[in-house]
Amino acid sequence: MRIDDETLERVIEQITREVLILVQDKNGHENSRSSSISSKNYVQQVQPMVTAGADRLATTLGIAPTDGELSHMIDHTLLKPEASQDQIAQLCYEAKKHNFASVCVNPSNVPLCAKLLRGSNVDICTVVGFPLGATPTDVKVFEAQQAIREGATEVDMVINVGALKSRDYEKVRRDIATIARACKAGNALLKVIIEAALLTDEEKVIASHLAKLAGADFVKTSTGFGPGGATVEDVALMRKVVGPSIGVKAAGGIRTTEDARKMIAAGATRIGASASVKIVQG
Repeated sequence: MRIDDETLERVIEQITREVLILVQDKNGHENSRSSSISSKNYVQQVQPMVTAGADRLATTLGIAPTDGELSHMIDHTLLKPEASQDQIAQLCYEAKKHNFASVCVNPSNVPLCAKLLRGSNVDICTVVGFPLGATPTDVKVFEAQQAIREGATEVDMVINVGALKSRDYEKVRRDIATIARACKAGNALLKVIIEAALLTDEEKVIASHLAKLAGADFVKTSTGFGPGGATVEDVALMRKVVGPSIGVKAAGGIRTTEDARKMIAAGATRIGASASVKIVQG
């Protein structure tokens, strides 16, 4: 059963209050980003973001990019464990041919992509803590740093879903924030995968808000290896929570131009797909 708009606004406010108070209590003045918001001023600080998110959702509805613009919003993806070097080379060739935003590959394939895409406008995206998110934070940091050194310019990390389910929100926030710092030090974007199919609507709201609070550049719906992929409803909910200031990536099960356009109309600014060529060719 979906949350109606009025209930959603109330849930966002309640969660925001609880999370910010928790972070403030546990970390004190850990950094200026969190210390500038307190339990006393959270309404003034956060309510404009909630309002902005709702406005952004309204303005994105019905807006569809042209085919040329669509290609620049797609992460051309190949994350299968059996992917061969020839298949990775084909992925890179297609990405250059169609001007995709990036190729999204497993970390071990980053060096090959860096070599094949040198001099092109295609970014290299890789995954961290993938696909379960249960990897310790230090390991996720090592994965991210090594991938960035080898040529990755975007990192898609999976949250600690179990910690979120346990309501250990500070652990989830700290996990994301630590990877965010590593990415920023390497001039790489961070996309945070919440694996929406495993979450309740309330948990999707919490996860999306924590990702934004922790400094992520995007929130992302799915790994593509979970029990379900992106849905229009989840994209719209995530966009409403994070507002217009960070991206929303829809991934998992997007196979047609119509699928992609529906996600974009709901608020997605990036699409993750293995059927990218089919999507841009209509």
